[in-house]
Order: sequence, then structure tokens, then C-alpha cells
Amino acid sequence: MCEKLTDFSKLSLPVILDDGTPVTLRAVRDDDAPKIRRAFHTLGPGTIHARFFDQRAEVTEAELLHIIGVDFRRDAALLVTIGAGEDEIVIGGVSYFALDGGDPPLSAELAFTIVDGYQGRGMGNLLMQQIVEIARANGLTYLEADTLADNLAMLHVFQHIGLPMVQRWEGDTVHVRLHVKAQP
Repeated sequence: MCEKLTDFSKLSLPVILDDGTPVTLRAVRDDDAPKIRRAFHTLGPGTIHARFFDQRAEVTEAELLHIIGVDFRRDAALLVTIGAGEDEIVIGGVSYFALDGGDPPLSAELAFTIVDGYQGRGMGNLLMQQIVEIARANGLTYLEADTLADNLAMLHVFQHIGLPMVQRWEGDTVHVRLHVKAQP
């Protein structure tokens, strides 16, 4: 998707979703907190539970600062948006955050959020492909995620990417570990 882009903080690509919707896939910016907060307020209870494993009325300031403060090496965050400028609306995103102190880190935690009205349009696959490319470029070996066992759409995204994967079932949660390091 990126042609030899090394500064992923500058990533911005026009993309067409599976249903023909034109969107922008781009790196998170330090001024995105209000847009991410607005996107959170559009999420239904099921989406909030699937993403955060609980119900909440708000995304915290600390969570927002964590997302917009990524360095695009140890941590990365991408957004999918529609519109532009003041009318730009966040409709999905993916992030990873290093799980260890290595340089590069061995493993990072992966998380997705897609606004309800835009689920099932191929955005998860699009985000997955791009975040794997960034993780590989940054030397990570694994991306790991916990998802609810009944979140079949997310499990399908993990399986669809075609990477070596280990799944560990823990009650109603599935821990997924994807081997992303490029093979020699």
C-alpha cells in the first residue's frame, strides 16, 4: 500500500471501500483528539463492548493522548476518515502499542475500532494490511490482540490477512498472536 514510505506519520492515501465509499486512510495527527472523541460518541453499545470489553460513556483524555502521541516506531495509529478539513469525520482506526522494551520491540498490542455504520465494508482488512506493513518496517515480530469470541468479523480479519497465527481461547475471549516479521 505504501511505496517505500519510511515516515509513516505522513501517510495519507485516498482509498475506496468495498461498497464504493471514497475515504482517506491516514496517520493519526496530534490535533485528532476531538475527531476521535466525536467518533467514539457515535459507537453503539455492542461496538463499545467489543472494543473495550466493558460499557463506557467516554473515551478518557489519557487514552486520547496515548493514541495521538504515537511515534510510528514503537507505537502506531491510523485513521480512516471521510470529508476534509473542518468536515472531516473519523469512521475507523487501528493502533498498535509496544508490549516490551526491546528496540525494536518484539511484540505490540493491536486494537481496531470501526464506527457502526461503516462496519462490513472492508475497512478492517484495509487497516490490517497497512498496520502490518508499518509493523514489519519497524522490525516487530508479533502483533497481538484480544477479541471477544463472538466477534466473528474481527476474527475473520485476522484470518484473512494470511499471516501465521496462534489463537488461545480464554473463556469468552480469544487471544490472537500474528507473526508479522517478513520471512527471509
